[in-house]
Amino acid sequence: MARNTGMSEEPPSRRSPAQGLLARLLATFRDDKPGRDQLVEHIHDAEAAHVIDTDTAAMMEGALLVSEMKVRDIMVPRSEIVFIDEEMSAADFLPEVIESGHSRFPVFDHEREHVLGVLLAKDLLMLASDSEQNFDIRDILRPVSFVPESKRLNILLREFRARRNHLAVVVDEYGDISGLVTIEDVIEQIVGEIDDEHDLAEEDNIRRHRDERYTVKARTTLEEFNEFFELDWSSGDYDTIGGLVIHELGHLPRRGEELEHRGFSFKVLRADRRRVRLLRVIRLAAAPALEEA
Repeated sequence: MARNTGMSEEPPSRRSPAQGLLARLLATFRDDKPGRDQLVEHIHDAEAAHVIDTDTAAMMEGALLVSEMKVRDIMVPRSEIVFIDEEMSAADFLPEVIESGHSRFPVFDHEREHVLGVLLAKDLLMLASDSEQNFDIRDILRPVSFVPESKRLNILLREFRARRNHLAVVVDEYGDISGLVTIEDVIEQIVGEIDDEHDLAEEDNIRRHRDERYTVKARTTLEEFNEFFELDWSSGDYDTIGGLVIHELGHLPRRGEELEHRGFSFKVLRADRRRVRLLRVIRLAAAPALEEA
């Protein structure tokens, strides 16, 4: 006598699109080694069938992408970090703290070689009602975390959550400070760019990190890209550097896709189903000035 398990299996012909997609997704996870491309394909199928919306699909793809990206891909370079010197008085560093709008600040030693800790802006509220005669910045420093440039973002996010940290100082292979990374930087790779009242709408489109590594907004015009890198690329098919990447790949790229083009390496850091938003650009060699891109 057959047992009644309380579940009946519907014939494939009677399954809804959502049930069919769920069955395929579960089958993928039952594989010994499900591939990322398979999962992404199912996500796109679910979006096309209106089981999930575009934003949800983009976030699911972003969650997969952070396991492949590294800290060096998203860190704020050392040259752009707002540091505080341990010997500065509150009167000296408060204007810079207020102007930056940040909530956490690494504190350097006097030689600017070591980070002693992190200063939280909220810990400075006591200065509003108390004189700074007995103020010593060392008394309110929080511990600082150091991470290598090569750490994967999914591991970093796990560590941020476990340690309840929001910021880490990035060091290179020699132990020198190369940048800064925050939990917001990592989350933005999943949910997209998070704007706040301190973000500038007209900030630079091209940001240099170190060596020949840059982040470039896809909306950057070919003219601005040429001027920055001293090139002479031209094209009648597109106006922006994002347009160049789309043209060369032959399709709207997904986050994580890469392209090598005329001495440059392009990697898509942020994109959705409608447009490319941010690129990592590495100059591989001295790119010659060309008539056509």
